[in-house]
Amino acid sequence: MSAMKKSSKNPRNSPQSAILKVLSRKKAVSVDQLKNEAENSLVGDLKAHYKENVKPSYAISRTLKAMVDGGLAEILSAGQSDFVRITAVGRQKLYRDELSSTTMPISRTWDSKWRFIMLDLPEDRKNEREALRYLLKKAGFALLKNSVWVSPFPFEQFFTNIKKDLGLSAEMMIVTTDTIDPDTEKILFDIFGK
Repeated sequence: MSAMKKSSKNPRNSPQSAILKVLSRKKAVSVDQLKNEAENSLVGDLKAHYKENVKPSYAISRTLKAMVDGGLAEILSAGQSDFVRITAVGRQKLYRDELSSTTMPISRTWDSKWRFIMLDLPEDRKNEREALRYLLKKAGFALLKNSVWVSPFPFEQFFTNIKKDLGLSAEMMIVTTDTIDPDTEKILFDIFGK
């Protein structure tokens, strides 16, 4: 277990990150295929991040079990084969890890457009709502009014993907505009120091 904790400092180079990336590309993946793809992407990283003599296949198996136990992934049985798929919680974790990355290819230069995200999730989906708020804050969005978030940075495609992946068609609206009344624009300039 101590070997597993050593990789938590850099979530982008962990077995969990590799597994989430593989799962995010497909609806479901056979356990064997998942282990092979995740292991292939980690061989170099495992040598660098695991000081103890841990085999990549062991690290992947242990991590997958912990992910299923933690609700990040689920196992589906289909006859003689087992398949794995990412859960909504796992997808949110993947998005948080991507936002924490310093290599995310999002420009921090203002293109004279504002991005508004309106988020309306009911109380019974509080965990999802809190996770989305966390992601919005991490992406540099500011809470403008109750459920209205705003940012000058081009994260709209990232949040469009989240909206689609989590099935938030009615609960999340994304607007990009370059036309705002002067009073509102002054407020936004004050918030973002433009």
